[in-house]
Amino acid sequence: MQVTGAQALVRSLESLGVDVVFGLPGGAILPAYDPLRSSTIQHILVRHEQGAGHAAEGYAWATGRVGVCIVTSGPGATNLVTALADAYMDSVPMVAITGQVSTAMIGTDAFQESDTTGITAPVTKHNELVTSPERIPAAIAEAFHIATTGRPGPVLVDLPKDVLQAEFTWSWPPVLDLPGYRIPGEPDQEMIAEAARMLHRASRPVLYVGGGVIKSGSHEALMELAEITQAPVTTTLMARGAFPDTHPLALGMPGMHGTFAAVAALQEADLVVALGARFDDRVTGRLADFASKAKVVHADIDPAEIGKNRSPDVAIVGDLAATLPRLTEAVRDLVADAGPTDTAAWVEQTAGWKRSYPLRYTQASDGPLKPQHVVERLSALTGGDAIIVAGVGQHQMHVAQHFAFTKPRSWINSGGLGTMGFAVPAAMGAQVGRPNDLVVAIDGDGCFQMTAQELATCALLGLPVKFLIFNNGFLGMVRQWQELFYEERYSEVHLGTEIPDYVKLAEAYGCVGLRCEQASDVDAVLEKALAVTDVPTVVDFRTHDAEGVFPMVPAGHANDDIVLGPEFTAAEQQAAARKEVIA
Repeated sequence: MQVTGAQALVRSLESLGVDVVFGLPGGAILPAYDPLRSSTIQHILVRHEQGAGHAAEGYAWATGRVGVCIVTSGPGATNLVTALADAYMDSVPMVAITGQVSTAMIGTDAFQESDTTGITAPVTKHNELVTSPERIPAAIAEAFHIATTGRPGPVLVDLPKDVLQAEFTWSWPPVLDLPGYRIPGEPDQEMIAEAARMLHRASRPVLYVGGGVIKSGSHEALMELAEITQAPVTTTLMARGAFPDTHPLALGMPGMHGTFAAVAALQEADLVVALGARFDDRVTGRLADFASKAKVVHADIDPAEIGKNRSPDVAIVGDLAATLPRLTEAVRDLVADAGPTDTAAWVEQTAGWKRSYPLRYTQASDGPLKPQHVVERLSALTGGDAIIVAGVGQHQMHVAQHFAFTKPRSWINSGGLGTMGFAVPAAMGAQVGRPNDLVVAIDGDGCFQMTAQELATCALLGLPVKFLIFNNGFLGMVRQWQELFYEERYSEVHLGTEIPDYVKLAEAYGCVGLRCEQASDVDAVLEKALAVTDVPTVVDFRTHDAEGVFPMVPAGHANDDIVLGPEFTAAEQQAAARKEVIA
């Protein structure tokens, strides 16, 4: 059968099980849009190409499947770069399809030409400029294979216009030819056995859980390992939900804005077992002082991460879906032979830190509305049964701290790149991927205005996403840093709360608009927002303009320098520095 390159593209996507793509057409990619019209694939027309990329990310986060986006050449492709970089940092499986000028015009500075593969090489797992229509089926199939195997990530396929228009004889499936691509094999059983022996001997173990546990679907195996070892568990920003916050062994999030218990436990541990985590600077603080008393086991699917920041005593390279069950079985055998490790004193110590130094804030009934209060009420009203999406900044940290996550793929955010503007389109993608689930996007007023135009897409599709804006009139995290480290010399961080009027903006986009200014109204407003099921809802929460995020480890400092925050007395801060449990 003779088909065009464009028809081959659409047929390839259909054959790979793609059900939805997020995109925006333009000249170079236009040939692909004709066969797409009669395809079984749903195309969602975004208002900005960055939105297409973040929506594909949100879809992938929520479903575990590949998110797909399609844009045109030149500015279409360059507008996608931020989303590609975001997906690359956070290991999100995504395939981006970009149009390109005709092959004869490449290198001539033609209209809407850009070196897309050159520009995106540092922020993709793989990319390819396709120069013949016969290559399209294999290029697309290889893109999906690379995006989903090993450490997941974004892959880009660049398609010149004439390649999309040319005809060739269709065949499927293609033969994948990736001689330089290596997927880690089975984890080393000897390394697993040694890690098990270390866990069995440790008296102060901590499981340092990263996003790889969620990406590999290993949360149930993690639960078994934690319970057989009785090791406290910290879940990084990327791993929230991998281990339920309600579990007695859960210490919450470690790092710069982590809980005191999580930070202190890592500093005092005699063994740290890192599972799908990369020893990120936001977790470790000053690296030389991170977990300095501990031996380290590092298990990860990406061999490049092993030893990159912290040299492990035991390294296990492989898929956590295979590693974690085998590690648990090895520990179980040791327990059967020699009895369980006695970590009771350590578990009580970490529980004492949780009691002594909880996340603390004060919400006066007649005082300014605190963002933490909104998050806690949302968590209570939903029973934690929601997909929560966040932008980047103070609101992101407040949610990561105060929402009670109990299951994986219920928390979506921009971690490694820290992309403002992520939440609105990512929430849209999550809702498309899981149409029967409650999706709530919590955003700051600075972040929201970067991608608010995707409200139009959500409204036209009837997506009932709840967009909660924590409107403090500032670029809040920048303001906090200027307060703490620049002697309150506030420079270009004041946004104001009156422009835009978010209620009117929501209504102009066909959404429900609500506003809340007092703590006493939070439940009623949230209940009203949650009751809307046919269109998006935007809620303008007028939050305290000077509320900070604490605890906080100042950048460049050791985690032992953690600052509890203004809600704690000097005596409590001093006791925390000594890691004492307060009766």
